[in-house]
Amino acid sequence: MANLKKIITYVVSVILIFLAVNYVGLFTGGQVISLTVFLGIIASILFFWRFRVAFALIGTFVLLSSGLTDIPHLVEFAGLDIILFLIGMMTVVGFMEERHFFEYLLGRVTKLGSSSIRLLVVLMGMSALSAALVDEVTSILFMSSLVIHLTRRLDMPTVPLLILVVFATNIGSSATVVGNPIGVMIALRAGLSFAEFIRWATPISIITLFMSIGLGYLYYRRYFSEMDNKLKGYAQAVAPALADNGVREKLDKSALLLFIFTISLLVAHTTIENALGLEKNTILVAAPLLGAAIALFLQGSHARELFEKRVDWWTLAFFLLFFSTVGTLKYVGTIGVFAQQLSTFIADKEAIALPIIGYVSGFMSAFMDNILAVAIWIPIIQEMGVLGLNTYPYWWTLLFAGTLMGNLMTIGSTANIVAIGLLERQKLGHITVREWLPVGALVSIPTFTLALLLLYVQLPLMT
Repeated sequence: MANLKKIITYVVSVILIFLAVNYVGLFTGGQVISLTVFLGIIASILFFWRFRVAFALIGTFVLLSSGLTDIPHLVEFAGLDIILFLIGMMTVVGFMEERHFFEYLLGRVTKLGSSSIRLLVVLMGMSALSAALVDEVTSILFMSSLVIHLTRRLDMPTVPLLILVVFATNIGSSATVVGNPIGVMIALRAGLSFAEFIRWATPISIITLFMSIGLGYLYYRRYFSEMDNKLKGYAQAVAPALADNGVREKLDKSALLLFIFTISLLVAHTTIENALGLEKNTILVAAPLLGAAIALFLQGSHARELFEKRVDWWTLAFFLLFFSTVGTLKYVGTIGVFAQQLSTFIADKEAIALPIIGYVSGFMSAFMDNILAVAIWIPIIQEMGVLGLNTYPYWWTLLFAGTLMGNLMTIGSTANIVAIGLLERQKLGHITVREWLPVGALVSIPTFTLALLLLYVQLPLMT
């Protein structure tokens, strides 16, 4: 009965979306269909998270059969660079799990955090730092695996700690230009340098990180109170358990060397690309592929099992289909219509443009993925610059709106979806919107509001 009500509610929602989009009168027939399909997929995530791939397949079928896209453009929009990156990194992480790298690492981490609050600071700090230095996807792949192993050993629920690590990853990704794809997009379109990110983004990222740690600890205080009790007996209970399970206490050197090699290539990718005369981000995508190849060779006769079992093909399929749907919105001009209308509305309201851009783009990031939201807003801000407005503060507002408000919903950022996919793959349950949204709102809205206020204070310096 409950499922029937959800199905009816979903169908009615899609019909209302179609009628509302058509009623606005701004879109052509093809644009109405493409936007309805996109919002229908978003609605399916809210109502039927476990069947998101099925709904994405239906959406892709509608777009192809209606002629709104074709096979060449479907492939072009699929984000194969991101998919290949994830395949490579998931293989590397899977190899490290097979060699018990995270079992060894969690022993070192728990020594740093003798209490739950110290452990939380260490984990969220590691997440933010690794996201800033490499990127959010690499960070969340490693940190999610670490959190899953840790909570298993402590015999505690994984979801609360995993959600907070995701929050820290998204916040940390705003600190540098390489931390998040939206940072790269903004830097390229606005002409912002790495040094400017260090000046304007890094301090705010650090401040909001500490705020998120406090808010997260407050929300899950009962959870961390229980963790304190578990940590007291950790040293006595876990070491024998590891030995009984045949887990080596020594670090596997092959896993460590592969980790260092892959991360080093990712950190130095820009330098290598410039030296070899390659296109931007070529080595960023290629490095995990080489790391994955090495992992498969090292795995020997179990290479196929590693590749099939450790790569989250379900999540990757959803990404591929979802990116194709987003690309179709651009292809048929739907995003262009939004950009034109929003630019016209904001252009003559300079005094309130900052919060308008901030909160509107922030909530768009939360409910339609931050990459898409930023892609919509970039031409709007560029148009405002043509009209003679000082757009420098708006670029930083857009950066924090995408990263901090991406914590509000399960689909707000790539890191969110990857972490949830890893949780499901480990058969540890799944995170519902109802479970994510309260803590997401508690952390994302105050941290973004603080970031906005800090930008306001510095407005006289942004000339």
